[in-house]
Amino acid sequence: MRLTTAVRTTSGPDAPPAQPDAPVLLLLHGYGSHEHDLPGLAPHLPPGHEIVSLRAPRQIGPTAFAWFPLAAPGLPDPTTVIDATEALLAWIDAELPGRTIVPVGFSQGGLMVTQLLRTQPGRFPAGVVLAGFTLAAELPGDDALAATPVLYARGDADDIITPSTVERTATWLRAHVDLTEHTYPGLAHGVSAEMLADVTAFLTRVAPAR
Repeated sequence: MRLTTAVRTTSGPDAPPAQPDAPVLLLLHGYGSHEHDLPGLAPHLPPGHEIVSLRAPRQIGPTAFAWFPLAAPGLPDPTTVIDATEALLAWIDAELPGRTIVPVGFSQGGLMVTQLLRTQPGRFPAGVVLAGFTLAAELPGDDALAATPVLYARGDADDIITPSTVERTATWLRAHVDLTEHTYPGLAHGVSAEMLADVTAFLTRVAPAR
């Protein structure tokens, strides 16, 4: 399993190219999407970061990709998730060596954010999980995450991520990371302006651009 395709840009409205040592916001899309989806958020994020949006490795349609196959709601096969995590880390090692990276993921991509943090605790200074969830399994790095800031933001009208998955995810994050949590009344499985404002405030605090 190899990851090969990425879109690169800079965060902030009308932003010039990011500095070579700028923090990288690694955008990880959801199931059935692609690498051109989340860069649309770049103008609404704090300026000065390099944006790298990566295509998931499993093709499920002409322009649709996934990090791992669908299974029971919120309960993917851990083997497929671990395989995707290893491929993602290999890509990061090859393409972004030595960079400060904050993963930002939506839905399935949100699970991949937590997988990066759990697999290599301490490597990533923070993570952003938008309408995402966690893998229902214990991993060796879980006890080493207490100081890692994570933003978990979701709508209370999300009809994709089940209530039991939301509760499991929130319970796990509260117990394992330095959690900032926001829930948006009436928001379905998506991203809102209010959510983006909270993402910007979080990133400005935990990973400011130089």
